[in-house]
Amino acid sequence: MTSISQRFQSLRNNNQCALIPFVTAGDPDLQTTREAIRILDRNGADFIELGIPYSDPLADGPVIQAAATRALQKGTKLEHVLEMLAQESPNLQAPIILLIYYNPILNRGIKSFLAQVANVGVRGLIVPDLPLEEAEELINTAAEFGIEVILLVAPTSSKERIEAIAKYSQGFIYLVSVTGVTGVRSQLQDRVKTLLSQLRSITDKPISLGFGISGPEQALQARDWGADGVIVGSAFVQRLANGSPAEGLQAIEEFSQELKGALAQSSLQTASLTQ
Repeated sequence: MTSISQRFQSLRNNNQCALIPFVTAGDPDLQTTREAIRILDRNGADFIELGIPYSDPLADGPVIQAAATRALQKGTKLEHVLEMLAQESPNLQAPIILLIYYNPILNRGIKSFLAQVANVGVRGLIVPDLPLEEAEELINTAAEFGIEVILLVAPTSSKERIEAIAKYSQGFIYLVSVTGVTGVRSQLQDRVKTLLSQLRSITDKPISLGFGISGPEQALQARDWGADGVIVGSAFVQRLANGSPAEGLQAIEEFSQELKGALAQSSLQTASLTQ
């Protein structure tokens, strides 16, 4: 199975920017999540970020918090999500990245948890409440199972901290575009371009931009500023939650095609300029 690093290298070789959609597992129900990841995989997703619902999601804005609450009310548990992934991941082209808070990992034991998620095809982890100073054990143990732990760089991070995160992050570096929680925003702040340049001067690892990308315009802007990938969360979760499950699935299919089309256009323009 392709690793995150290998997929990014392939995308770079073809001058492509990765589309990384996010959905919350179990919202509105786990069968819809199953259909959603199939649809995203067929319609441009280079990776799929799957959020495990948690009762205290500190980094998530109101849209994703509400989705997690609905999923928990439906009785969604980690075991149910992993059972679904065990069936679906062999059929997917896009590597699966779990977003999960640290307490469920600790409760199961780091090695036991990693063995379990690796066995169902998970290729990456994002643990938003795990500080760099406490991440070494998880990073090293995950590597034994072929799982890459992706670390987040905040806009408020110092130069020294950015360098440390860039050194230890695996797969790619998750650059948070705003101070605060996730959510749909109308435009990217200009300082994001500076942050991207700063990170690029420090590392050659792929950099993906997340938090606040809500449409093709922001995705295209992030790509043209130098991002290797764009992470789109609340905008997908919102569409999936509107109307019936069938209507939500159709909405994310169209949205994924729209985003991928914008990123592909940007790639073609860049390629033509370099020829």
